[in-house]
Amino acid sequence: MSVGTSGAQKAPRARDVRGTTASPSRRGDLDAAAEADLGAESGVDPVAGLGALGIDPDDLPDGLVVADEHGRVICFNAAAARITAVPASEALGRRLESALPLEDLEGRRWWQLTDPYGGLAIRNGQPERNLLLHGGREVLVSARYVRTKPTGPVHRVVVSLRDTEARRRTERSHAELIATVAHELRSPLTSVKGFTATLLAKWERFTDDQKKLMLETVDADANRVTRLIAELLDISRIDSGRLEVRRQPVDIGAAVGRHIQAYVTSGQPADRFLLRIEQPLPALWADPDKIDQVLSNLLENAVRHGEGTVTIDVTPSTSPRERGDREDAANAATSVTVSDEGSGIPEESMNRVFTRFWRGSKRGGTGLGLYIVKGIVEAHGGSITVGRAPGGGAEFRFTLPVGTPAYLQ
Repeated sequence: MSVGTSGAQKAPRARDVRGTTASPSRRGDLDAAAEADLGAESGVDPVAGLGALGIDPDDLPDGLVVADEHGRVICFNAAAARITAVPASEALGRRLESALPLEDLEGRRWWQLTDPYGGLAIRNGQPERNLLLHGGREVLVSARYVRTKPTGPVHRVVVSLRDTEARRRTERSHAELIATVAHELRSPLTSVKGFTATLLAKWERFTDDQKKLMLETVDADANRVTRLIAELLDISRIDSGRLEVRRQPVDIGAAVGRHIQAYVTSGQPADRFLLRIEQPLPALWADPDKIDQVLSNLLENAVRHGEGTVTIDVTPSTSPRERGDREDAANAATSVTVSDEGSGIPEESMNRVFTRFWRGSKRGGTGLGLYIVKGIVEAHGGSITVGRAPGGGAEFRFTLPVGTPAYLQ
């Protein structure tokens, strides 16, 4: 990578960094351009300005390409070489449009369209946009035109390059979220539409028991749609950091007991659940609805994907953010551990459990539940971990600090 000189400072002449070399004739061209720059009336040269801050262009995370007033490349950092697959030694000294051939998505030459040196004198750059390198690789490009005076000639063209892979991953994640939720919504909505249309058209033909069964199915599917929409809203709030926590006193032991009773009522054997509560527990201030959501997801995960006894341990602990030698009321917390005796989670999948769309070995559901659980726990200032239970199954443990009542925040 080589850098040029400042227009207002006596900056070093074009130099080579990290083994990148230019030919003698090319170096001479750069030196001549550097001498001509010394009389320019601009403020601080972009590259020399980085040097004044003690920053090497190769240290920048984005690609940086700088062309002088003649349109020749005087800086081509390591990130630019990586993104374009063009060695810096080949780019330095060449015309900008030759060293960095860019086309828009319609195949038009970008430098001819924008014409930084001969275009409008009031133009100061180009906003970020998707462009194509030679070979069709897509990159994000923005440009800044540095002028000696507001409407004077272009002194430098500074180009920033970014790889699109991270953005593509985000876009793929959003597309997958939409596709997954659309698929999950289609089934209950089809059921609701079918049963309601049938009842409206042929109400008299069904017995009371048949009508009741259909309406119960519609009610269950409507609840499923409501849950999916709530999950989407939760994900949106978690991703944007806007998940609100309305703290109230929560009896975590009683909350777990209610969920166990609901499973027993729905047909699960009572001896499949083992609840152990270690007293005394510190007073817990949390959002009761969101804590119910956490417990519901973890217990459902253990019942659906695990085997044997589902054990829930509720114990006093210390705040995950304020651990220390003292274990007083200031850093008291409550931990809840949910474990089963199934096959557990493979070691290679442990780091993906709390990501979107993780479903484990058994398909079903949106794969968003544990992602939301982690977001809710962390919004309370707590932490959650996953590991292997003593019985061989999965073990989820979350810890919640005592918290502060909402009216005192």
